Amino acid sequence: MLAYITGIVLFALAILISVSLHEFGHMLTAKGFGMKVTRYFVGFGPTLWSFRKGETEYGLKGIPLGGFVKITGMTPLEEDEEELSEADKKRVFWRKPLWQRTVVLAAGSVTHFIIGFIALWILVSFVGVVANPAYAERITESEQNAQVTVAPCVESTDTTAPAAGDCAAGQIEGPAYAAGIEDGDAITSVGGTAVTDWESLVATVSGLTPEQPVEVTVDRDGTAKTVEVVPYAATAEKEDGTTETVARLGVFVYSDPAIAPTVAVGPIDGIGETFSSTGEMFKETFIALGQLPSKIPPLWDAIMGGERSADSPVSVVGASRLGGEMVQYDQWAMFFMLLVVLNYFIGIFNLLPLLPMDGGHIAIAWFEKARSWIAVKRGKIDPGRVDYMKLMPLTYAVIVLLGGFMLLTITADIVNPITIFN
Repeated sequence: MLAYITGIVLFALAILISVSLHEFGHMLTAKGFGMKVTRYFVGFGPTLWSFRKGETEYGLKGIPLGGFVKITGMTPLEEDEEELSEADKKRVFWRKPLWQRTVVLAAGSVTHFIIGFIALWILVSFVGVVANPAYAERITESEQNAQVTVAPCVESTDTTAPAAGDCAAGQIEGPAYAAGIEDGDAITSVGGTAVTDWESLVATVSGLTPEQPVEVTVDRDGTAKTVEVVPYAATAEKEDGTTETVARLGVFVYSDPAIAPTVAVGPIDGIGETFSSTGEMFKETFIALGQLPSKIPPLWDAIMGGERSADSPVSVVGASRLGGEMVQYDQWAMFFMLLVVLNYFIGIFNLLPLLPMDGGHIAIAWFEKARSWIAVKRGKIDPGRVDYMKLMPLTYAVIVLLGGFMLLTITADIVNPITIFN
């Protein structure tokens, strides 16, 4: 349990750091181009601590859900040039060349891409990640027929339990492992109840009594084998946010090392592999963004008690819980790969041409430039800057939609979370 909580905290902290670096990217490029940056804070809400260096105030706020940087003149709504000196008026964001403004606005997403690329390069070069396209298909197959990978050790709720075998303190030998179940076995029944896929396995095992022996039948290369397994007691979160003790076997979704090789390729070859994997991740991210609307009804069904699809969207809460499971079962490569995927997703999502995302500001800046160019060519007066007040209804609509979707995913992650280990 301690490892699980530690994983959640570490993953949430990693997200906060990456978002803070996103804002740092804006600030660094803005200062580099001579723009006036007045504030850089990690978090929102009341200020806990701050200091001033030069013209910029740096600090921490009480709600650790992101961060922000204040660049004078980023939108007309933020301007108050009357209070600026003549020298500072030349440093206002909108007075800078379009290419500089574009760089500053895109710097946050680029920061996410850099973080993701470096983490992925380290994994590919020195740890090894799944490179075979058949892996995804193999995982899907294992979910459909309840093929499992067996955990040799699992976290124990009994803090007084002595360490067994090669297990660390606070762990016990995995029940499935102790009973002789092997990686790649497909569980077909538990206690006489037929199991057809991963979801039915989770549901069936959750209804067992911890420490009460149960017969488990597996299919091993076409041969049925029945063994007696003593489920261990694990802690799970209920729909109302409280916890309960449930039975677990110590298994998780099967992955075949022969199909999903994790051989490190070295730092030089790792560069090419990282670019290739990044391209695939970007492609999958755009596909996922296009499918988001179709994921809303299944999310609602999951909240109402239906099955939660393994490929449904997750919030920061759900991602952190997955990170906690990965740390609990010592799956650090998966932990950092999830961070890679999340950074790439945030970077791409933030560049969508919609306010209040940075992509929306970039789109407006280029629209202003194009509109001014066309006006000059037609011999008309430059229409100037876009009136942000007229865009506020659309901006609020986007905020409401995103907020509603976030609330939906958070609720689903609390009442019916995705789990990759059982």
